[in-house]
Amino acid sequence: MVTNPLDYVEPLGKAGASGFTFHIEAAKDNWKELVQLIKSKGMTPGVSLKPRTPIEDVYPLLEDENPVELVLVMTVEPGFGGQKFMPEMMDKVRTLRKSYPSLDIEVSSGALSWLDFVSFLISVLDIEVDGGLGASTIDMAASAGANCIVAGSSVFGASDPAQVIALLRKSVEDSQKTK
Repeated sequence: MVTNPLDYVEPLGKAGASGFTFHIEAAKDNWKELVQLIKSKGMTPGVSLKPRTPIEDVYPLLEDENPVELVLVMTVEPGFGGQKFMPEMMDKVRTLRKSYPSLDIEVSSGALSWLDFVSFLISVLDIEVDGGLGASTIDMAASAGANCIVAGSSVFGASDPAQVIALLRKSVEDSQKTK
């Protein structure tokens, strides 16, 4: 976590980053300015919630006229690799996914008006989970509604990283098909 995320938007944008996720604790007073700057640099803005941060803290950032587009739910305390997954954080994921369902619809001619469709698209939210994810925990995160996964130790510590990545991806894709 950085203490002043505004300082990093410009250099990361210039470096070609596609997204910029900041900890809500580091931007309590200037998150609107930060989200605007992130978007102006062509990046997707996201906000991260540490395990002890109440989910209610993210709602203003999601309900603003210029909202974040991703919420990262930390399932470990940030800063230290190899920690145990905190399954109780899946309640946050489920709560977010219930309010912001994933996009898995089939639109036939006349099923939705263009305005309804655009409105629906705006409500779609990427929910990312980071911390302790691997073969034994991925299904919990995916079935709770996470559609983006961060995996460090389980991938880089594996004898076959490609196999682990394929397993993580398959779990998320399979879970999205059943929703």
